[in-house]
Amino acid sequence: MLKKSLAIMSISAAFFAQAQDVSVIRNTVDVYSNALNVGSAKFNAMAGSNGALGGDANSLLTNPAGLGVAISGEVSGTLSITSNKNTSSYAGSSYGYTINKGDLGNIGAVMTFQLMTESAWKFINIGVNYSNQSIDNYIETPGNANLVYEFPDTSLSSFGRHAYDRYGYMSKTSFGVGANYNNNLYLGAGLNFFNSSIDQSDTAIFNSLANGSSEYFSKQNTPFYERGNGFSASLGVIGKLSPNFRLGASVETPTFWNIDRSYNFYNDPIYGDDYAVEDRKLTSPMKATVSAAFIASKSFALNVDYTLGLTKPKYKVYGDAESELNDFFKDNYKNLSELKIGAEYRIKQFRLRGGYAYSSSPFDAVATDRYTNDGGIAAAYSDNKLILNDRNALSVGLGYDFKSFYIDASYQNITSKYSNPFLYGVVDNNYEAGYYSPNRLITSDAYAVSDVKNVRNNFFITFGWKF
Repeated sequence: MLKKSLAIMSISAAFFAQAQDVSVIRNTVDVYSNALNVGSAKFNAMAGSNGALGGDANSLLTNPAGLGVAISGEVSGTLSITSNKNTSSYAGSSYGYTINKGDLGNIGAVMTFQLMTESAWKFINIGVNYSNQSIDNYIETPGNANLVYEFPDTSLSSFGRHAYDRYGYMSKTSFGVGANYNNNLYLGAGLNFFNSSIDQSDTAIFNSLANGSSEYFSKQNTPFYERGNGFSASLGVIGKLSPNFRLGASVETPTFWNIDRSYNFYNDPIYGDDYAVEDRKLTSPMKATVSAAFIASKSFALNVDYTLGLTKPKYKVYGDAESELNDFFKDNYKNLSELKIGAEYRIKQFRLRGGYAYSSSPFDAVATDRYTNDGGIAAAYSDNKLILNDRNALSVGLGYDFKSFYIDASYQNITSKYSNPFLYGVVDNNYEAGYYSPNRLITSDAYAVSDVKNVRNNFFITFGWKF
């Protein structure tokens, strides 16, 4: 039975009730606070590692000082084909679902201006970069006949299925300037403008034990829709210690988001079932990156980037929901830690590239009450991979340089495994956060939790022109 229990959790019951759902936490970190690193095929093949190398418009994604390294103008466009597969396993069964998408992933351009003076300043360069990324994500979890709910009319239904369904996009447009001082020191600054669109639903199905019919339920305050725009700035420096070694450092301010949202609500004592609109302001984490590059010759280059988050996500407080969101991130969020390694080897006009990236889990261990497979409850179960977890990315690529024109291609494989909580929803005199159908209500003081394996296989092809 989905019986009531006193939840002993590090996440308060009120938090999930008023913050709409687990998906609000996931989107705050996975969308609004995540670095958008869709660049050219070269950039992606090297796992986005270019902080001390620079030389093209994708420097604006890591270290704007890399614009100053360029010695010729360049423009490029990148097509992306992405595949995002989630396999959710629960109670001995699994559902897998794959989303495939093709899009314009990146456009970049650099204009170089050589200073024809006797000054030590050699170049002043201007760059623009546009990146676009699908954030579509569908997680469907199989049911469990041992989880049975008794409605007030004494009818019984078993848990049949659950789904999180998110679709939308995020884009980043950056403008920057880079300078070359005496071919040894490179400085840069950039302005970044973000746009996002999220359509999110959270649904559950229960099956009648009497006649086998299925009934669909939506989480309170879902589906919801968000349209956001944000702004950040970045500064960077690259120093050439010798012809073979470079060090780089950059910092990106928090992204200041304005988010317009609307959502459906149910069973309100005055308005009944209807929808509402509101706006939120979010400040995503500030980030710093340190980089090192080894350039053995014109044939081989290696770059390493390490990025650390310096702050935590924070919402402007308009009410209890934002306060509880901030309390959750204050208590459970771990600052971003990301390592990226990329290399390129040249054989005449051919380019061979490879890279590896690791992103740490964004959360500490979180304790929740959760249902066991036999329908019981495991109290205060601690989980260090709840909602999201660390990610590993491997990438390879190749290219061919026709002197003025070039073509590059790359492949990326990104994997992650995490625990997926759902079905929690408490109703009391202060708030309602259950799952609603037109005629019934599901309430639960514990979570059902599935194991999700996420695999992303991405392909990129870039066409570029140097002038």
